[in-house]
Amino acid sequence: MVFAKTTAPEFDNTAQVVEEEQAVSTPSEFYELTEIDKELIAFVIDHTNTWRDYRDQNFLQEWLRYERIWRGKWESSDKMRESERSKVISPATQQAVETRHAEIMEAIFGQGEYFDIDATTYDVNNPIPIEHLKNQLKEDFSQDKLRKSIDQIALLGEVYGTGIGEIVISESKVFSPAEQPLPNGQVAYGVSEKTRVSVRLAPINPKNFLFDPNGTDVDDCMGCAIESYVSTHKIAQGVRSGKYLKVDIDSTSTDDKLEEIQETKHFDKDKMLLLKYYGLVPKRLLTASDESFVDLSDDIGVEGDEIEDYGDMVEAIVIIGNGGLLLKKQESPYMMKDRPVVTYQADTVPNRLLGRGTVEKALNMQSAIDGSMRSHMDSLALTGAPMIAIDATRLPRGMKYEVRPGKQLLTNGNPNEILMPFTFGATDGMAMNTSKEFERMLLMATGTIDSNGTVSQVARDTNMDMATATMIKKYKRTLVNFQEDFLIPFIYKAAWRYMQFDPQRYPSVNATFIPKGTLGIIAREYEQKQSAFLIQTLGAQSPLTPILMKGVLQNSSNPRKEEMIKQLDEVSKPTPEQQQAIQMEQQIKMATATKELETMDADIQKTNAETMMIVAETQAVPDIAKAKLVAALSNNLQTGDEEKDFEKRIKMADLMMKEKAIDANIAVAEMQFVADMEKNNKPTEIKQPSVEND
Repeated sequence: MVFAKTTAPEFDNTAQVVEEEQAVSTPSEFYELTEIDKELIAFVIDHTNTWRDYRDQNFLQEWLRYERIWRGKWESSDKMRESERSKVISPATQQAVETRHAEIMEAIFGQGEYFDIDATTYDVNNPIPIEHLKNQLKEDFSQDKLRKSIDQIALLGEVYGTGIGEIVISESKVFSPAEQPLPNGQVAYGVSEKTRVSVRLAPINPKNFLFDPNGTDVDDCMGCAIESYVSTHKIAQGVRSGKYLKVDIDSTSTDDKLEEIQETKHFDKDKMLLLKYYGLVPKRLLTASDESFVDLSDDIGVEGDEIEDYGDMVEAIVIIGNGGLLLKKQESPYMMKDRPVVTYQADTVPNRLLGRGTVEKALNMQSAIDGSMRSHMDSLALTGAPMIAIDATRLPRGMKYEVRPGKQLLTNGNPNEILMPFTFGATDGMAMNTSKEFERMLLMATGTIDSNGTVSQVARDTNMDMATATMIKKYKRTLVNFQEDFLIPFIYKAAWRYMQFDPQRYPSVNATFIPKGTLGIIAREYEQKQSAFLIQTLGAQSPLTPILMKGVLQNSSNPRKEEMIKQLDEVSKPTPEQQQAIQMEQQIKMATATKELETMDADIQKTNAETMMIVAETQAVPDIAKAKLVAALSNNLQTGDEEKDFEKRIKMADLMMKEKAIDANIAVAEMQFVADMEKNNKPTEIKQPSVEND
């Protein structure tokens, strides 16, 4: 901590500063370009010029028109017909842009949490806890005004179709009031000073962005570049600090294409054109020296030169001023070798880096609305303004031909014969009704809705919930593009830069960041409506009602919602008396269930015992029958011939038992045969088998 007195400084360093400025501006100390530097500049300029031509020929004029529609600026090239005089521009597209932009921003930052860290992939042994890392990133993002930057980038994305941001790293001095005790018991008041690493996200207008047309995203391109006008004093500060090479700084004239917005007159003083190239360059152009430089264009030819250039390339940063001043050349200093540029598409266009914005969707209907309104306004100019037909031969010489209240018209003769009111007829109001229909189509094309459009939309759609759900799905597409292509890649790159350039606060950890986007205003209101309907249907006594009410409060934007949720949790908890009653009720239910279970077990045991008795009796029946048969055979035998009579009776009993067994088998066979025939739907014919007796 460094303490400084609040009084004036003890010395004046003005002379020293002047001497340093003179030393910097001395021509003999300017950096002289080498042959390799010139070839590097030519390499970058040639490629960026080609990319700029592609961009301007395909997109620039449309982008300029999108900007005029969004800002409500009229230009003669926007006329629908040559005789058009009105310059009115409908605000329908402006409202659609603002509606979509506000909904996306609410979905990102509406609940405060817009990213999280996956705890399953985070190493618990890391020196920095997961919650501390997340809170520290959120604090730094807040200081660097991340939300404001994303707000501007999302707005540019809705207008031009592509949101672009540049990650800028800088060191800044942070001062804060502090105090320090002195040995004599007094306290010294001063200012503490510390250095802070800042990672900012700078919004980039697509008109200032150049990219390789062969790539579908920033990492897929050979390179990308950002060109813009920078104040001369910033370049001078960069030269003094060693950020840039010592070159002769000179201001340049402005180019309207590079300005952020279209203005009548651009300020063209004290600014310098800066081209920042992030991409691949031949390695020999960064590492070779003049002694080892060989001009390959004459010996190898075009094909060999391409092999030499594109065969061995490295990621680099090249900054060129005014189209020829080399301010910086450096191999990528970032530890992950990533490019400090992130982009996303507002609406997906497959296999292309640039996306489709709200203004592009609304362009046709916006033109139709403007044409209808301007036609109506031009008609009103003819039918609403008073006009008069005059016999010019009978007017005094030098009279002014105008009509206004209190105007005296002098005539040479009867005014009824000389003056006559004249009109072109009445203005037809169908033009304005047609423009309203076009506005409905514009809302349909952009997926937006407003207070006036709601009524017309409801009249056409029988189910408003279905229309709202469809609109929410469209917003969700843009939100997913933003999260996966822009927000999470930026957080990764910002975290890597903090770990590289501020390792004391950010030790190197391998964290997995995940988006935590929430519902937008429209989606949130739709969900609140559904939850309220469920609460009304279930009633206050339902156990699900507190859960639904808690969800309603969590989606609410009420500043005291945390207090309300806490109170709801306390109300939902049962009192001690209620807990005792619930426990008694549970005990009674358990006792009743136990008694019923015991009764069921007793019934089952009784049934099992009866079954076992029946089985035993059934098994004993044949033995009893045999015993009775033996007893019957032993009675009433013939006297004197008992043995023969007993054997004869045994044979007859055995024969009778065989006949009964055969009859039983025949009956079983007949039943099976009848069952098979009925199954196959065939007529049954039973044939009585013959039985031969022994």
